[in-house]
Amino acid sequence: MRTHTRQHGAALIELAFILPLLLLMSFITTEFGRAMYQYNTITKSVRDAVRYLTVQTPGTGVTQARNLIVYGSTVNTGTPMLLGLTEANVAAPVWETQATTMPSAPGPFINVVTVTVTGYCFEPLFTSVFGVSFGTTACGNGAGIPYGDITATMRTQL
Repeated sequence: MRTHTRQHGAALIELAFILPLLLLMSFITTEFGRAMYQYNTITKSVRDAVRYLTVQTPGTGVTQARNLIVYGSTVNTGTPMLLGLTEANVAAPVWETQATTMPSAPGPFINVVTVTVTGYCFEPLFTSVFGVSFGTTACGNGAGIPYGDITATMRTQL
């Protein structure tokens, strides 16, 4: 009977030791999921914009493509799809003509358009947890994780 009374509260002490680690792991998992969601959202919107530009005359539809990336629509209405994503993050589309590489003959030319999003930073919910810092100073406000350039290239129809 005496050993049983010594065990009262042991589970609570063990929980107190392990709870900060579990909270940190769940927070990191949540933030990683948010970062992947935002990266995939930008990637999909860049693909949608470049697909939109493939049927436009070269040099036209740039504003609509930027709006498609930032707002999810060709018109500049509503709030941006992602926090911190602005039209300034969208570089000017580039139209190019590329020759196909065939060893026997210089084949037909292919017209392509490229759209790029640069300088976007993922902003975590908290800048640090339990002394662990998230983010870099490369993002203007000192807290964030910068993404590399997100680019899509497609062949034009015109």
